[in-house]
Amino acid sequence: MSSSQPFVPSSPISPSAGHLRKSRFTFKNLAQLALSSTACPLRVIAHIDLDAFYAQCEGVRLGIAEDQPLAVQQWQGLIAINYPARKFGLGRFITITEAKKLCPDIILQHVATWREGDAKWAYHEDAFAHIATHKVSLDPYRLESRRILSTIKDVLPAPPIQRVEKASVDEVFLDLSAQIHSILLQRYPEISGPAPYDDPTECLPRPPTTALDWNTDALVDLDNDETEDDDPDWDDIAMLVGSEIVRSVRAVIHERLKYTCSAGIARNKMIAKLGSAHKKPNQQTIVRNRAVQQFMGSFKFTKIRNLGGKLGEDIVAKFGTEEVKELLDVSLPQLKSKLGEDTGSWVYEIIRGEDSSEVNSRTQIKSMLSAKSFRPTINSFDQAVKWLRIFVADIFSRLVEEGVLANKRRPKTINLHHRQGGQMRSRQAPIPSGGSLDENILFEIAKNLLGQVIVDGRAWPCSNLQLSVGGFEEGPTGNRGIGGFLVRGDEAKALKRDSEDHASDHGGSRAEKRPKNEHGAIQRFLSRQGTSHGDSDEDTTSTYPNSDDVRGSLIPPEVSRDAQQPEYHDDQAQSTGSDTYTCIDCQKVLPAIRREEHQDWHFAKSVAAADKGDRSHQAWSASEGRPKDPAATKGMEASKISAGHGSRKVAKGQSRLAFG
Repeated sequence: MSSSQPFVPSSPISPSAGHLRKSRFTFKNLAQLALSSTACPLRVIAHIDLDAFYAQCEGVRLGIAEDQPLAVQQWQGLIAINYPARKFGLGRFITITEAKKLCPDIILQHVATWREGDAKWAYHEDAFAHIATHKVSLDPYRLESRRILSTIKDVLPAPPIQRVEKASVDEVFLDLSAQIHSILLQRYPEISGPAPYDDPTECLPRPPTTALDWNTDALVDLDNDETEDDDPDWDDIAMLVGSEIVRSVRAVIHERLKYTCSAGIARNKMIAKLGSAHKKPNQQTIVRNRAVQQFMGSFKFTKIRNLGGKLGEDIVAKFGTEEVKELLDVSLPQLKSKLGEDTGSWVYEIIRGEDSSEVNSRTQIKSMLSAKSFRPTINSFDQAVKWLRIFVADIFSRLVEEGVLANKRRPKTINLHHRQGGQMRSRQAPIPSGGSLDENILFEIAKNLLGQVIVDGRAWPCSNLQLSVGGFEEGPTGNRGIGGFLVRGDEAKALKRDSEDHASDHGGSRAEKRPKNEHGAIQRFLSRQGTSHGDSDEDTTSTYPNSDDVRGSLIPPEVSRDAQQPEYHDDQAQSTGSDTYTCIDCQKVLPAIRREEHQDWHFAKSVAAADKGDRSHQAWSASEGRPKDPAATKGMEASKISAGHGSRKVAKGQSRLAFG
């Protein structure tokens, strides 16, 4: 039977349903972003670089205005020039005379130095004139670097979302991927749900935003085949969020510590580092994924990390160029044939902006070095020893900051390098691992190594001396010194009172019924295992039910069962019959299930007495917990076998063994 009514679909199809705009990124890519995966195309890495760091450190220390020209002096040269001074044409290798001529108002601040015989570095006004008796100290800059790193970590979310790598004293890498992922889910709930059909390869919907506000950031021009009219995709949104995070980090650093820094934001570490140097000072550069080729093509590849030096020279010699845009025309087979399989493949990827290196959160120091080049040379053991004392003080002050006094980290080896003429000789020795580490230990080892160098041959004149420590290892955690097992003060008095009370509980005087050291070394040791109070006078709350015994406030219950005689209260079952046990030593009637525990207590008492002076060897009865003579013990064991095992039936397939 047919219907006269026309068919009407229950869910009308929207005219635009077949034309929903999709992103080129998938739900899988979004999940990778949360994991900070190096394979994620949405990944965002930032590189923060302090502007003229040494010069800024001195400017902040001296409290001068940010627009005041300043340079850091080391002997007769300049090692750092701030940006206000650079406006006058000053460069890093300019002489002091030329600097003053170009910029008469410049402040020249010499670096801190260790002076021969001093135990601490300091700022000396005449340091530049005493190169023979002073040694440069960079400790002020290391200390400021740690403050800046700590501030950055305070601003960012806690690990594991936070990923921060200290690349050098004045630069830091940030992997912002996981933090950006959480922000994206908050701002764009449409991507927070599961993938359609539970298929992670499904494409994300396009971002609802069509125009992005990059604030004052420097944007690298897009590649030739890209235009700003193209709607942004999720990689652009991720970059935008990353730029907001970095901008806030830089603002906090300046607000709290008065330092300015520049930053680069890109999809990997290599591009981010190039980006941070693109616009300086106090700016940040965004290298979007659509602008990588345009950005990379503007560089000489010798400026890229690991492409300078001999490898860079080799590439220039073989291909006749150092421009990235020209090397891009070289095919992969050509690069492999001239540079080798692995090197050729790596160069091919790196000049195209591909870098899968991780941001390594481990920022611990691997080694420490203190050195001095002597002009004029030194010519005696005594002179060298004075410099070793300075080297040791320099290194040890940095070891203290690494936690050596708290036994958090300590080096395993110490190395001495000695140059005489054109010959460099080295000696190494282990650093004792037991006990605390101090300057004197390092100094004595260093002197011994110097003595070995002198004994082995000609040592003077010496033009360079170096001392270093390395092989750092983590200190043990949770360990306590012997003091942690000792009982002192009020705690000792409480144990003494407890000993007297315990003796009276069993009848008779303490002298008659119990050894003097009832709570002796073993029980004091056991009673301390569950407490971490050390010498603290604080009390802990008793965890024993209905117990007024002072031991409850000193010993955790799980320890007291092994270290003290168990206490039983009225609310515990104490039936009379097969469920009870009578101790023949103290005549106490106890629950049968407490028998072994009670015997252990008597055994501990026996050992404690022996520790005090009773060294006689006694046979111990396992059944009753009291000394027996060997014959009686043997007889009891035989009766136990007869009573305990003789009455049992032999299982099928087994036979009874005959015992003597």
